Amino acid sequence: MASPAQTDCRAQAGVEPVPWEPLAPGVWVWPGAVAEVGVGNRGHVAPTTVVLDGGEAAVIDPGPSLLHGLRVRRSVVCRFQARVRWVVNTHAHAENVLANGAFDELVRGGQAAIVSTSATLAAMRERCSNCLASLKRKAGEAAMAGTNIRWPDRVLNSGDVLQVGRLALQVMPIEQGHTEGDLVLWNARLRIVWAGGLAYMGRIPELSQGSVEGWLLALNHLDQLKPLHVVSAVVSSSQERGSLPEALIETRAYLTALRQGVLQAMDEGHQPQEAGQVPMPAYAHWAGYAERHAFNVQRAWRELEPVWMDRGN
Repeated sequence: MASPAQTDCRAQAGVEPVPWEPLAPGVWVWPGAVAEVGVGNRGHVAPTTVVLDGGEAAVIDPGPSLLHGLRVRRSVVCRFQARVRWVVNTHAHAENVLANGAFDELVRGGQAAIVSTSATLAAMRERCSNCLASLKRKAGEAAMAGTNIRWPDRVLNSGDVLQVGRLALQVMPIEQGHTEGDLVLWNARLRIVWAGGLAYMGRIPELSQGSVEGWLLALNHLDQLKPLHVVSAVVSSSQERGSLPEALIETRAYLTALRQGVLQAMDEGHQPQEAGQVPMPAYAHWAGYAERHAFNVQRAWRELEPVWMDRGN
């Protein structure tokens, strides 16, 4: 008699396979499109990671939809012959967490847990209903078919460790940069850091729930780890010995230029609604510039007004 895993694999033989890319021993990533959410990418704009060892798996940021999550779950069983032990939500953005429902059966059966920070859980409860409706409009009803909100059922704190076979994922201090509570996971042996939405490249960072000052401080903390690889809004690796992954460098450059541009606009007597007074042409080719940069300027302006005042202006 076939095992449940074998039966599942045979029954789903025609399912489109997941195009996993190896990042390090035991770590595979399904990169997202470097683009805004749309019908063409079915909402998959953030990487999904699977960490594997000893027949166990952790799925980090399971994706934007039930269908996406089911592909990941089947692939873990059929390609890697592993069982999902952890489903990790690094932060409360729809494209990262709405695939949780694909793992609900495993959670109810006591085989797996869906985990996040307490801030992420609170933000999901506040925003996920609206985010689900928004993703249906942008990615299309077909891509989002059957998707419902499934909350995390365990809260992680700094110092916790998620064990995957012999691989340990250490929970670092929770950051308040990209969202209210970005979960950072670190594996020192492989020198991989999972950084929620704290590192971008080729796409304008989302500051709607973030803080420029907090984000730059969070990047300082990530830099101190000296990672070889960062998995965040993109997957990025160090190109030469002793260097940081490019996404960390590029994200810092954008946020620093945004901060300096806003403070300069204040010096020149402009008003926050004059977002056009802080152009950043070096990033105009990044996805989301037209949609998001002006909002980022206004968000940063509100945050930086006290900083500008404290400078004696």
